[in-house]
Amino acid sequence: MAASEELARRVVEAGRSCSLTTAVLEEWSRLGTPKQVEYLAGYLEAERSSREASKRATLLRRCALPAPKTFDGYDWSAVSWPEDMGRESLLALDFVERREDLVLMGDVGTGKTHMASALCALACERRLEARFFTASSLVMRLRRARDDGRLDREAALIGKARLLVIDELGFLPLDADGARLLFQIFADAYERQSVVITTNLEFSRWGSVFGDDQMAAAVIDRIVHHGRLVQFRGESYRVRHALMQEG
Repeated sequence: MAASEELARRVVEAGRSCSLTTAVLEEWSRLGTPKQVEYLAGYLEAERSSREASKRATLLRRCALPAPKTFDGYDWSAVSWPEDMGRESLLALDFVERREDLVLMGDVGTGKTHMASALCALACERRLEARFFTASSLVMRLRRARDDGRLDREAALIGKARLLVIDELGFLPLDADGARLLFQIFADAYERQSVVITTNLEFSRWGSVFGDDQMAAAVIDRIVHHGRLVQFRGESYRVRHALMQEG
């Protein structure tokens, strides 16, 4: 084996078998020539970029977005902000850092799900764990976990996410069992995670979703305590851009 190949093998083996320490890095930075230190810095920066890209890809895959979205070209015209929040604050993910909630409420097709999906992708880009579920798919997932005797484990996995999106709350009614399972997720997330909910129903109609006014009130109480309401008004984007038009 050529000397250069042997050196390359030693570099790979050493790099894969140890974590770098500050003391060793400082020592080798002092011992090396300027060119050697420049080479070492370039290698370490490339390694850091590779690890960060790998982590972002893993987080995005785990997030399980049905259709990944971004805010590039997003139409903000339907969005009405609360007084203490705006686009800049949203894109900075300030609410995630403060473990606050968002309710994206309003007309069908005005960008609620797009915003929620793009927030998940943005969180993953910044190496924050995020999870995306429709309300119905989350309930089905929890039911399967309970039937398999692993509900606590599933809830713990969901609870690891810094940002949890529950999409389409109210599109399909929940039975009593499903409502209880979903309520537990809200209860576990309270003051521990940021929850983003998309819905076309006003709070006064959430009782019909959960099938129980008291349970709905308990969910709303937790959300509004550390949350904000972002409202959406306007014509459906899908209707405006539909291929099928009346003559």
